[in-house]
Amino acid sequence: MRITDLMIQETMIMDLQATTKDEAIDELIASLNRSGRINDPVLFKEMIYKREAESSTGIGGGIAMPHAKTTAVNEPTVVFAKSRKGLDFEALDDQPAHVFFMIAAPEGAGNTHLRTLAALSRLLIDSDFISQLMSTDTPAEVSALFDAKQAEAAEKEAAKEKAKAEKAANAASASTTGQQQNTSGVIVGNANSEDFVVAVTACPTGIAHTFMAEDALKKKAQEMGINIRVETNGSEGAQNVLTADEIARAKGVIVAADKNVEMARFDGKPVLQRPVSDGIRKSEELIRKAVNGDAPIYRSQGGNAKEEGASTGKISVGSKIYKDLMNGISHMLPFVVGGGILLAISFLFEQLASPENPIVQLLQTIGGGTGAFHFLIPVLAGFIAMSIGDRPALMPGMVGGLMAVNSNAGFLGGLAAGFLAGYVVIGLRKLFKGLPKAIDGLKPILLYPVFGLLIVGAISFYVFDPIFGSLNTWLVDALGNLGTGNAVLLGLLLGGMMSIDMGGPFNKAAYTFAIGVFTSSGNTDGAWMAAVMAGGMVPPLAIALATTFFKSKFTEQERKSGLTNYVLGFSFITEGAIPFAAADPLRVLTSCILGSAVAGGLTQLWSINVPAPHGGIFVAALANHALLFLLAVAIGAVISGLILGLWKKSPTLVK
Repeated sequence: MRITDLMIQETMIMDLQATTKDEAIDELIASLNRSGRINDPVLFKEMIYKREAESSTGIGGGIAMPHAKTTAVNEPTVVFAKSRKGLDFEALDDQPAHVFFMIAAPEGAGNTHLRTLAALSRLLIDSDFISQLMSTDTPAEVSALFDAKQAEAAEKEAAKEKAKAEKAANAASASTTGQQQNTSGVIVGNANSEDFVVAVTACPTGIAHTFMAEDALKKKAQEMGINIRVETNGSEGAQNVLTADEIARAKGVIVAADKNVEMARFDGKPVLQRPVSDGIRKSEELIRKAVNGDAPIYRSQGGNAKEEGASTGKISVGSKIYKDLMNGISHMLPFVVGGGILLAISFLFEQLASPENPIVQLLQTIGGGTGAFHFLIPVLAGFIAMSIGDRPALMPGMVGGLMAVNSNAGFLGGLAAGFLAGYVVIGLRKLFKGLPKAIDGLKPILLYPVFGLLIVGAISFYVFDPIFGSLNTWLVDALGNLGTGNAVLLGLLLGGMMSIDMGGPFNKAAYTFAIGVFTSSGNTDGAWMAAVMAGGMVPPLAIALATTFFKSKFTEQERKSGLTNYVLGFSFITEGAIPFAAADPLRVLTSCILGSAVAGGLTQLWSINVPAPHGGIFVAALANHALLFLLAVAIGAVISGLILGLWKKSPTLVK
């Protein structure tokens, strides 16, 4: 497939009018939307900004590559755009961006499309090629330039394959001697150099920066006369995976990644952990440090590897705890959603038939306490532990979580067991560090599992389970016996928290609290789920109402996007409001927090229960007061919508 099959001329913008990053993103998305290449501009924009939150896609050298992989994309597309004046895209080199490539990849993009996008990314490392692009005047010239460049690259690749085939007879020595070809899976560098490093590149979407960093590291290593092997973690998964022998021989390891990669294999090696963007723009610095061993010795996440200070960015204790907690919650959520929806359906059938109905019993078995919901706390604990202590901590963490379930220590006991297991494994690594290297292979398959499980199990059984069991029982009883006034206050708090960051720490804290009570109370009345669900439904519905009834306050694109928020709000997908909050945080967040708090408080004032952890309006019929629940959501949405509509400035007046 040619790059120009994805970079269609009708979407190209040869004179970008935007003067800010936000305007540029909007203009590029508008081009995609006009051509019918995306089906949900709001969701696509949300995913673009989600990627930008990881690290700026303004990679420097005048280039910006905003990209997203989402179901909002109909066909894989790359929008090319030029800005003659340039604009601030928060680039890594603090220089204006002039050339833009917005990559839109569908969730199920085929391997051919992904390889083509990887080929595009590698071309953009060539500064001469970028200069040629800047001199084009028409879409046809851009297409012709890319076709010629890709044909040239194909010829070079064919020549390399031919040379590689000619050396097949000497393949055993070719990996360490002779000038090596710059092809995937082959060591690149100088034949006579004894310096050898390995690297892993990865970005959250795996369709651009991953391969640009790979190519930049290879080219720079060849210039420096240093041998290098690069593993890529792209959309197709890990490619050119590093072997144990290569890792053992390497003087240092470079991990240029903005997402988690398999790290346990680098135990004991000097490892530089940097953003993927550093692999593109700071490749020489990374290679030099890796060759000289100028990097912390990696032991595991949260272990004794030292931070590099300003160059890596020191991670605060709070950020580390939040990251570990979110790793557990993100793996737990599929069990919550899948099991919760099946439970909700079972409740509907139960009302229509009877508790003894076979369908009711089947759905409750699959989704309930002996099915998906039985795994909530063990999965939470296990993946918290894994985030801290890597793979050896997963099993003791899950067992500790299961013990918490069986002992009524519940959600709190599971949290404690997860963090305990992670740090126990870190401690075991330090304890067994001095053992003979001959038994290193036994550590992950024998020593860590046995001692980790024993220690976590014993502490859970004798300390955590009794303490948190009693605390959990007291908490559930206290919540269940709250007076109306106190319950309303807590409902206000939980509802408002759902809108503070719309999917961030506050939102997740409120939802996690409600899930903890929901799964630990011995029943599924869902009083606090009602407050959380109502609060989470308000922001997108408020956006939808404001864009409908205050049209003059929003651009045409925002009004179209606002319609989508009706569906997202009804479905309890708070994140639909994120693009609007990002564009005007003070007005949007303030108005949404107020409405969400009112909705959450009303659910408690009217003693509403929703016995399902997800589903929005689709599970409202399960509430003990379904109409009152919908009224609470409607009141909150109207309040937020009115405040936002009256407060927001017209587009021409927004500063």
